[in-house]
Amino acid sequence: METIQLSVLPETAASNELLRELLSEELNAEQFDFKIIKRSIDARRKPVTINLKIDVYFDGETIPTSTTETKYQNVKDATPIIIVGFGPAGMFAALKAIELGLKPIVLERGKDVRSRRRDLAAINKEQIVNPESNYCFGEGGAGTYSDGKLYTRSKKRGDVNAVLATLVEHGAPEDIMVDAHPHIGTNKLPNVVTAMRETILEYGGEIRFETKLTDLIIDNKQVEGVITQNEEKILAKNIILATGHSARDIFYLLNDKGIAIESKPFALGVRVEHPQQLIDSIQYHCKEKSEFLPPASYKLVQQVKDRGVFSFCMCPGGIIAPCATAPGEIVTNGWSPSKRNNPYANSGVVVSVEAEDLEPFKAHGSLAGLAFQASLEQKAFEAAGNKGETGQLAPAQRLEDFVKGKTSADLPDCSYVPGIVSAPLHEILPRAITRRLQEGFTKFGYKMKGYMTNDAVIVGVESRTSSPVKIPRDRVTFQHPDIKGLFPCGEGAGYAGGIVSAAIDGQKCVDAIVN
Repeated sequence: METIQLSVLPETAASNELLRELLSEELNAEQFDFKIIKRSIDARRKPVTINLKIDVYFDGETIPTSTTETKYQNVKDATPIIIVGFGPAGMFAALKAIELGLKPIVLERGKDVRSRRRDLAAINKEQIVNPESNYCFGEGGAGTYSDGKLYTRSKKRGDVNAVLATLVEHGAPEDIMVDAHPHIGTNKLPNVVTAMRETILEYGGEIRFETKLTDLIIDNKQVEGVITQNEEKILAKNIILATGHSARDIFYLLNDKGIAIESKPFALGVRVEHPQQLIDSIQYHCKEKSEFLPPASYKLVQQVKDRGVFSFCMCPGGIIAPCATAPGEIVTNGWSPSKRNNPYANSGVVVSVEAEDLEPFKAHGSLAGLAFQASLEQKAFEAAGNKGETGQLAPAQRLEDFVKGKTSADLPDCSYVPGIVSAPLHEILPRAITRRLQEGFTKFGYKMKGYMTNDAVIVGVESRTSSPVKIPRDRVTFQHPDIKGLFPCGEGAGYAGGIVSAAIDGQKCVDAIVN
């Protein structure tokens, strides 16, 4: 076997026949098989090229498969562990538990993916938020309906390829093992999530939907189980708390019980949407994108007045989604289908939140960040003219108008289905956030010529980039320092930042229990 690095035009990368011809010339050989093992786009100059890492096999060598089938055990009668939350951390924790011989009992406050779709339709069309079933709560967590981007820098935390292989094993496209920035797509993720659920059930795990944790049973600083909303007691000596960054009631529960939690850095801002064709032309240096190139993305960061202003969760060919978890608040996020073929590109653009921003909320102690976050979501709700229990209209502003501190007279078309309303986001956001966003957008316009335009619209607020609260745990045992058997896990506990890192953290918590 020989490994070859190539930089080729997009049309060559898309054709096995053309690649074979090129490899034949490169290797001076006719008889061989090959497999692309890494693929990335180089758009730094014109023409845009595709970087390929290819393994070439000679003389009957067998091409290895991308994945191996995981060996799971039947755990129907095994020692139980309770996993609270069925997002990426909870799902991968449950699979790892079965692999290592423990019985996962998963409690998920939301619904299965099929039932959950009706509640998402209600948010978008009727502007009604179900606090237990929405874009954040339900089978697969926020990840199921939040794009399925799998790129992570957390390679030191665990085996990223093993996580990707598990997804492929459950129906994800094999391309995620190859692409530098792998992505599944919101339209495909529900089937992957369903397949993972079926594996857990097949091998004796339990999954209880619409089952909300309301209390922890603790005796002499050792967890003994949980209590659900139906007053049911479920007993186990080990509990993985993988409830996600939006389960605010869990943070309040821990605080009320005197279980230590900490305020944690996070970021907040807006979601900005451009025509996808504009982003393509900027990034690919052309008027019309090649059919062999995917819709272009971008990643931008700028230091402004000693704080980071950065793009977050960029969705090419995507849609801005209403991600509130309770009536009376506006929260935005973004997602893309697998083909990324919608006419808009959206991204969160956010600013780091510092202690000075939380000063008005210091009476909330460790929950000051959460109170600050919630206050802005409620302010956005009111600014768009929503009233009462119903309403998901979002405040919006043309990009250049926002930078100039001017309320927009009208707004461009936008992918946000409930609808947008012109509002002075430069006044709605705290002054420290607004000033930095304004300067950050201006600097982004220098980096990407054409980015700063009134054809772009910003929609508020992008407030759930990560949890504003951290639940402490021991670095070795992964247990809460004060409560034996309680394993804070994933994004909600402050130990992950996306699907892959959350999945790895779920696996590590199970490893810690076994060890």
